[in-house]
Amino acid sequence: MQKKEIRTTLGGKPLILEIGELAPQATSSVLARLGDTMVLATVVAGKETELDYFPLTVEYIERLYAGGKIKGSRWVKREGRPTDDAILIARLIDRSIRPLFPKEYKKEVQIMVTVLSVDGENEPDVLSIIATSLALSLSPIPWGGPISAVRIGLVKDNGNKEILVNPGGAELEFSELDLVVTQSKEKTLMIEAGASQVAEEFALEAIEKAQGENKKIIEEIEKFVEKEGKEKEKVTPDTKLLEAVALLDKYYKKEIVSLIEARLSKEFGGDSNDVVDEIYEQEKVKDPNTEIDKKILAKALEKVLFKHIRTETLINGKRPDGRGADEIREISSHVSILPRTHGSAIFQRGQTQVLTVATLGSPKLEQLIESAEGEETKRYIHHYSMPPYSVGETGRVGTPSRREIGHGALAERALLPVIPKQEEFPYTIRIVSEVLSSNGSTSMASTCGSTLALMDAGVPIKNPVAGIAIGLVTDEDKYVLLTDILGLEDFSGDMDFKVAGTTEGITAIQLDVKIDGLTIKQIEEVFERAKKARLFILDKMLSVISKSREQVSQYAPKIELVKIPVEKIGEVIGPGGRVIKNIIATTGTMVDVEDDGSVAISGTSDEAVKKAAEWIKNLIREVTVGEVFEGEVKRILPFGAFVEILPGKEGMVHVSKMTAGFVKDPNDVVKIGQKVKVKVAEIDEQGRINLSMNFDEKAKVERSEHPLARQFRREKEESFRSKTRFRKPHY
Repeated sequence: MQKKEIRTTLGGKPLILEIGELAPQATSSVLARLGDTMVLATVVAGKETELDYFPLTVEYIERLYAGGKIKGSRWVKREGRPTDDAILIARLIDRSIRPLFPKEYKKEVQIMVTVLSVDGENEPDVLSIIATSLALSLSPIPWGGPISAVRIGLVKDNGNKEILVNPGGAELEFSELDLVVTQSKEKTLMIEAGASQVAEEFALEAIEKAQGENKKIIEEIEKFVEKEGKEKEKVTPDTKLLEAVALLDKYYKKEIVSLIEARLSKEFGGDSNDVVDEIYEQEKVKDPNTEIDKKILAKALEKVLFKHIRTETLINGKRPDGRGADEIREISSHVSILPRTHGSAIFQRGQTQVLTVATLGSPKLEQLIESAEGEETKRYIHHYSMPPYSVGETGRVGTPSRREIGHGALAERALLPVIPKQEEFPYTIRIVSEVLSSNGSTSMASTCGSTLALMDAGVPIKNPVAGIAIGLVTDEDKYVLLTDILGLEDFSGDMDFKVAGTTEGITAIQLDVKIDGLTIKQIEEVFERAKKARLFILDKMLSVISKSREQVSQYAPKIELVKIPVEKIGEVIGPGGRVIKNIIATTGTMVDVEDDGSVAISGTSDEAVKKAAEWIKNLIREVTVGEVFEGEVKRILPFGAFVEILPGKEGMVHVSKMTAGFVKDPNDVVKIGQKVKVKVAEIDEQGRINLSMNFDEKAKVERSEHPLARQFRREKEESFRSKTRFRKPHY
């Protein structure tokens, strides 16, 4: 096939989409380039399945060669399991495209996006969504695209807010908003955002700005597909399923209502086999020759159940549990649940219950992340765990699922803007959210519980954060928004729109839809509803703990950061590490020195940490002539004594400076370990400190040395020092 391409722009930067050269055996493939960032998106349609769901898989493959890197591990050089970032980007792609597949389509579809090159300026996530959109649009797979995605930033410029389209890495560092939005020409399908307490009106403006940019790219894709696209497969409805739906809808409404009531406490629906068996037996009694199939009956039961919930909600204004559309379930919170952890809290909203635990550690415990763009560290880490018992089921327990990674990342993103800087709070912070019971929006419950756990741990967060999930039920032009959706409403509804934030503004957004998208008006209404709910939840949370504790837990390490000049690092470490080892051994603390001069001191007591910090500060302190110290005699030599005036810093008192009279042997005047008062008499060109114990200036003048004697003394001292300076240490 001949190579063909689309050339357009994204945020003013050239965007190139190519087909016809790479991966010719895939159903379709697209090579996409933005700047020097390149990805290859391939789509393959497999065989028909009999699964109850659409078997779509999306894989995002990071290769370190894309950034000219080799894996840092000494033994393993091949890339291992997908990183959390790779899983999150795969989820971004999946959530962007899944709503536009017909529900009847059951062929296996596998999408693989391979990162081939990264330039550190243009992120590959948005490029991957656009490449996947074109690949699906060109393929014969039935899909309601095309779509496009764009990243939006928001920066302050002379007090004004400026919206940035497709900001680069340097611009994102100053941006208050990192928003990725996937849209069709008219509607929004997916949003993923982190924000520094951004007001709702600015977030909405950013989404509107994205619509114009995405529409331009979609129009280019449409023109290209019109010429190069393949005819789409026809999807025919399952007539037997439609017949079963009609049967249940007509004769078994009572059973449907009973099943809804039974499922109110089950996020994942619960077991409907008994109801299916009961209906099957009744139909067999009516007609022994009926060809009704239990599997089809079970599928039909789900459809009728969801249809009934939607009708009751939309037409009659009745939610499954009887709440009003904007009513939040009962909320309860507790802190200091666990006696030996650094901070803990339980947040419960209805049947959703999450235990969150905060752990504080040394800065050296930061997480190191290796990617094609290089290495980076994280000092705030949020992990989320949802075991099978949380939904009353048995199941596999092992590595975290993609859903768990995604929920943990959302809660992490929601709280990151309020985490204090390392200079203010020099700890690595790990949060773990244990979902004990799940029935709707555990990620937002994790966000609320994490806020409480951080405050309980004494982390001085800038503002408390809460979050809520808003649902949607639609029928053509009619729709209703639902605050605090149940698991049953999530599965039967059209949307799961999560918004987290503080009293000041939004910190995180995540939107998933099952329809063809939301209008700007609907998004605006969601923001209003979510803000009202968020403020209500924050009031409930703050009634339990109103602010962060003044001190960290007694079981948490005590940490202090000291900044030293880079050129002084050697003085703190000392020859062969002698000085830093002495500090650690003497104070019982851990001392970690970074290349930029940051020194992290951690220990079990404030006293020990402060002692070590003072020691290090004194090591780098500039001593001046005339300063007076009370020091300890450390060594005695034939011509004088060495006195430690500051921890790790010594000066020499020559015999001529010990008393007003003549001193034959320094041992006659001082003893090792003795505390003596000394004054800095001189600092020579090599930085060596000469001290004096003689504070009688008149006697000092009377006893001035002959110049030749002084020269002889200095030569003798220099000879001694040169012999001992490079002497090997004894261990």
